[in-house]
Amino acid sequence: MAETSTVAAPDWSAIPAPVDDGGCAHLEGLRLPFVPLAATDGSLVDLAALSGRTVVYAYPRTGRPGVENPHGWDMIPGARGCTPQSCSFRDHFAELKGLGVDHLFGLSTQTSDYQREAAERLHLPFAILSDDELALSRAIDLPLFEAGGETLTKRVTLVIDDGVVSRVFYPVFPPDRSAQDVVDWLRSA
Repeated sequence: MAETSTVAAPDWSAIPAPVDDGGCAHLEGLRLPFVPLAATDGSLVDLAALSGRTVVYAYPRTGRPGVENPHGWDMIPGARGCTPQSCSFRDHFAELKGLGVDHLFGLSTQTSDYQREAAERLHLPFAILSDDELALSRAIDLPLFEAGGETLTKRVTLVIDDGVVSRVFYPVFPPDRSAQDVVDWLRSA
């Protein structure tokens, strides 16, 4: 088995936590519109058309080793932690599948070509979806913010059953607990 990349989590107490600004209050119970998104595995994925249970964790952006984050990144509430969050979902992948998750995806506003590097480096057993044109984000009114000249999605995790959002985790903090929070909810639901 290939060695998996791990990332030491930052000191979350030194980073401002996001607050619930109500930006996702409208999502629970929402039937997703048909919006095909490019995936890092080369496929097109339409979350509205998937049957069964889907978990999508949306995150602002994946960094690259040796490349600086946008200026002030760590002080933007909820911005830091995309790699630890992805690694958390990777590490809980089998458990999530065992709890009835049929499909698992990451989602960001970066291109699939950019995302592919992270998916390979982190050995993710699932695809990351690209919303680089903000088609899904705008269609369902996901909360967005600007940093480094980019429009980015705030961190949110959606549980989707047959195209309908059944559970929303927002705000997500700390990000490396995101997958465990979903596991805990699935066990109690």
